[in-house]
Amino acid sequence: MLAIDPATHLSRVRETSPLVHNITNHVAMNSMANVLLAIGASPAMVHAREEAAEFTALASALTINIGTLSPHWVEAMEATALAARETGHPWVLDPVAVGATRFRRETGARLLALAPDVIRGNASEIIALAGQAGGGRGVDSTDPAEAALDAARRLARQTAGVVAVTGEVDLVTDGQRVARVRGGHPLMPRVTTLGCALTGVVAAFLAGADDRFEATVAALACYAVAGELAGDVAQGPGSFAVAFLDALFHLEDKALAERARLEVDDAP
Repeated sequence: MLAIDPATHLSRVRETSPLVHNITNHVAMNSMANVLLAIGASPAMVHAREEAAEFTALASALTINIGTLSPHWVEAMEATALAARETGHPWVLDPVAVGATRFRRETGARLLALAPDVIRGNASEIIALAGQAGGGRGVDSTDPAEAALDAARRLARQTAGVVAVTGEVDLVTDGQRVARVRGGHPLMPRVTTLGCALTGVVAAFLAGADDRFEATVAALACYAVAGELAGDVAQGPGSFAVAFLDALFHLEDKALAERARLEVDDAP
């Protein structure tokens, strides 16, 4: 068993305030920016193909979310992923509803070939990205996270990266190690784009990290604890959204020590 301390990773994010470049969907831009600011990072949304790759060199990390695709955006996504590889900056792929249409499947395959450092998606998305038949209804998963473990391991080995499968219990693997992160709150899926925003948080935790697997697990653990804290005071989805930002902003070592629930296995 391996020990991961989420507080150490959170402290690094707050101390360095990494600039995270996000090519994300129209629905997620505002919430992702607010979540990144609350956790201590600096968000940027640069999508134009004429400048996106150039901007990537200025950022500490990159996220690519295929939620609202267009041909010009796909060109910018590929260019920024290449720029991230050239500059050595980590990038995270969020394959939203990748199995829903041919355009999404083709785009997902092209981005997958550019070896993301982390792939973050729900179980149905991870299964579809791996080329398997799975469930899924639009952006929603109809598969439990555990059902995607084999697909996640294959994708991690294919990209030499990390795959995070988020759900009621999150799974993270680098093809060898496997972690499970418990926590969160039932209201989290009732607030749109919290999953998309998590992708940005993963990127922020990757910036400057020595171990991508540990940084990803730490990001998910912090998110889950913030969700629990917000759920303690929220009356519904609206108040939860506000409470969640406050919980991220005020997240402390003590709460992480008491509430974070991680199971990490280093066996193949």
